[in-house]
Amino acid sequence: MGQDHVSRSRKAEEGEDEGSNTSVNATLGDVIAERFNRRDLLKGALAVTAISATVSPLALAERAEAQGAKPTFDFKEVAAGIDERHHIAEGYDADILIRWGDPIFADGSPFDPRAQMADKQRRQFGYNNDFLGYFPIDGSNRGLLAVNHEYTAEELMFPGLGKQDEQTVPDPNDPKKKIDVSFAKMTREIAEVEMAAHGGSVIEIQRQDGKWSVVPNSRYARRITAETEMEITGPAAGHALMQTAADPAGRRVKGMLNNCAGGVTPWGTWVTCEENINYYFWGKLADSHPQARSYKRYGVPVGRYNWGTWHDRFDINKEPNEPNRFGWVVEIDPFDPASVPKKRTALGRFKHEGAAGITNKDGRYVIYSGDDERFDYVYKFVSRGTVNPNDRAANMDLLAEGTLYVARYAADGTGEWLPLVHGHGPLTEANGFKDQGEVLIHARLAADRLGATKMDRPEDVEVNPRTNKVYAMLTNNNRRTAQQVDAVNPRADNRFGHIVEMTPENLDHASTRFAWEVMLKCGDPSIADVGATFSSATSKDGWFGMPDNCAFDSMGRLWITTDGNSGITTRRNDGVWAVETEGPLRGTSKHFFRCPVGAEMCGPVFTPDDGTMFVAVQHPGEDGEEWPAFNRPSTFDDPSTRWPDFTDGVPPRPAIVAITRRGGGKIAG
Repeated sequence: MGQDHVSRSRKAEEGEDEGSNTSVNATLGDVIAERFNRRDLLKGALAVTAISATVSPLALAERAEAQGAKPTFDFKEVAAGIDERHHIAEGYDADILIRWGDPIFADGSPFDPRAQMADKQRRQFGYNNDFLGYFPIDGSNRGLLAVNHEYTAEELMFPGLGKQDEQTVPDPNDPKKKIDVSFAKMTREIAEVEMAAHGGSVIEIQRQDGKWSVVPNSRYARRITAETEMEITGPAAGHALMQTAADPAGRRVKGMLNNCAGGVTPWGTWVTCEENINYYFWGKLADSHPQARSYKRYGVPVGRYNWGTWHDRFDINKEPNEPNRFGWVVEIDPFDPASVPKKRTALGRFKHEGAAGITNKDGRYVIYSGDDERFDYVYKFVSRGTVNPNDRAANMDLLAEGTLYVARYAADGTGEWLPLVHGHGPLTEANGFKDQGEVLIHARLAADRLGATKMDRPEDVEVNPRTNKVYAMLTNNNRRTAQQVDAVNPRADNRFGHIVEMTPENLDHASTRFAWEVMLKCGDPSIADVGATFSSATSKDGWFGMPDNCAFDSMGRLWITTDGNSGITTRRNDGVWAVETEGPLRGTSKHFFRCPVGAEMCGPVFTPDDGTMFVAVQHPGEDGEEWPAFNRPSTFDDPSTRWPDFTDGVPPRPAIVAITRRGGGKIAG
């Protein structure tokens, strides 16, 4: 397993961070894996020895009870593995609903991968679908689907291009030197297509005769791009650090970028999260610049896109405040295509992964979110006002005011939510925070000052609506050293991630106290040094690494999707797993859906009747080097898969999949 090669998707997820452990030295787990074949490990005594080293004696004593218990999830799991197609558990159908480039308006052009134009892409489904939100119109048979479009991969989108960032060639005058030729093949039109493929889509969908389709010519259809005008609301609106030449008032901004996960509010709005916004900016600030410290903390700029060639707002030397206008949670009304999206600055600025919320017992709305970077933090937002279930309009600005908190975990299994409020503790002008707007614009710096707990890439954070327990997906952190291990991040060189379960004090999500425990340490349980803690009832196909997104069905059952499983990490593709959270089977995982090679699994979301699960297959065919059977860069012209069309000349296309049970009924019911 060579971590010297990190996929574009995982680079995007991990970001440019402050971690100190950049070595690629082999771990003991690598040595064990090399010494013993996995198939041998799963046989007999050696497997027992390995598992005994990572699971407590109490857990082993409960093995018989777990093996004899009745599972909550009723399905025959799919086999783990790697190939160019998707796979679903026996007895289920997985149908393509919509793909990148499919028109979503009546005047939309059919997809032509060799004649792409920005005007066409603005009327077509965008690239790299991530978060999905379902909004019922007619219960579980008709509704709106809101979709995030996170980022673009030019090497898979355009013929003859290949990856354009970080490209070098030998200097003809000195072979020992390299010449930077990054973006040499990029054109303004290609960049404009990329900008149009970002953002989000709203589509209307319907189920007829058990099958889902997109409603043609829907009045709700909408595309949001990197150019869509948005309103800045909350404490940072109008702040001096939000003002630019194009927007001297600091209250309007063009577009949203790198939208990863999100949430759905009880009043029927879509909250979508800007994540790795540092990739879109280039230039260099002087160390003496007032924003140099903040930009270093946020990893700005990286310059993975060259949009700054044609748009000054992406050049920090020309518009040093523009990055401050990204990295927010955006609220959108999917039922009103003419509505202006609102960036909700009260929820803070960082690399948001998710904005899952719950109405607290006192009526206030609470949103949890992870800052998806190694050694960053878990946050929550508590609204000032309360949800009015009888008046949608009364809730439409509920996210404009409230308190943002960051988590600090104690070794005794308790935790505290620390408020990011100007004047609280060290958050003063003397420490660089002039007002509340600055606290939220520089939320990472404020959380640093408060002493928040550094986590192993916190991604989706969701509440089980049945139990009120909160689950945080920690994807991985190969930079954590043995000296940096703590109770809530218990493994050094944590390549496979873990899941933390939190219980609010008195089940009150507005409380500043909570209890926590590590529910699951991920990875192959047959390799002792990995330290995975899946239940002994988990099969060889049921374990996974790199938990990313999660969702609960109406029965309160946990479903997890992954990002980072591959031929060089876990020898299996990403997918969907069902995980038991209660009783003797707690920690048991079953494999439900498997992605095509190179793809990340996103979503998931259920219809209210649990009769359909929608999932998002993102960047199929990416990083062909990670599939030993392909073992070369994957490009438009030579992709590792042509999923889902499998047509010569058509590149792999991110797509939404509708999963249903043959003959009807609840998923895994």
